[in-house]
Amino acid sequence: MKGDTISIRRYLRTETFPTPFCPGCGHGILLGAILRAIDELDWDMDEILFVSGIGCAGWIPSPHFAADTLHTTHGRPIAFATGAKLFNPHLKVVVISGDGDLASIGANHLIHAARRNLDLTVICANNWVYGMTGGQVTPTTPLGTRTATTPMGNAEPPFDLCRLIAAAGASYVARYSVYHVRPLIKSLKRALEHPGFAFVEVLSPCPTQYGRRNDPTEPAALLRYLKEKCVPLARAKRMSPEELRGKIIIGEFVNR
Repeated sequence: MKGDTISIRRYLRTETFPTPFCPGCGHGILLGAILRAIDELDWDMDEILFVSGIGCAGWIPSPHFAADTLHTTHGRPIAFATGAKLFNPHLKVVVISGDGDLASIGANHLIHAARRNLDLTVICANNWVYGMTGGQVTPTTPLGTRTATTPMGNAEPPFDLCRLIAAAGASYVARYSVYHVRPLIKSLKRALEHPGFAFVEVLSPCPTQYGRRNDPTEPAALLRYLKEKCVPLARAKRMSPEELRGKIIIGEFVNR
């Protein structure tokens, strides 16, 4: 059966398990969602190159996926992915990395790849913090959030990555959370098949670096937080600005 646990095991290097992800980290859910999308598309892993940067999300494809993976320097996965795509235009190139890697040190690569509408799929595992390197603030950290470098609360407004990438020129832009796993898988399938620059932001809880400094703190509570805070785009269009205050809109924002 497509998408079940047995079928996706063939896409994994099971000898690398257990994963390095902390208990309660959402990246394991995202790992499974990506492979289920590929399985439902019936894609050949030999025709895909997965590129990742430095950070927790970089461990999603490398070393876990039984495929060619390129684990690159910090902030540079899109640059490497661009080179691979130019060298072999028939190759399916998928970038998987975190908000710190893609939207901070790698931000220029991200917006210019979107501007050029390069034929790449970029999956941003956004946990609102630098998870692996000490819990520092990132460009997506919400206002008032405590991190290792903002102990009194983040005073800088965060990027809305989907609005940023849509404005830059990407032709597919979507956001979901790991709690909303079935809509996430459907969106990943569309992004993988999309001819052009496809960007999917995936909200993924980090209990270790984000949760322990903020409220909620427990893994289950962080998932419930995503459930309560996220509002589907169709519903959001019927809500007032006051009703949307503090909410996170999920869905497909651009598909052309």
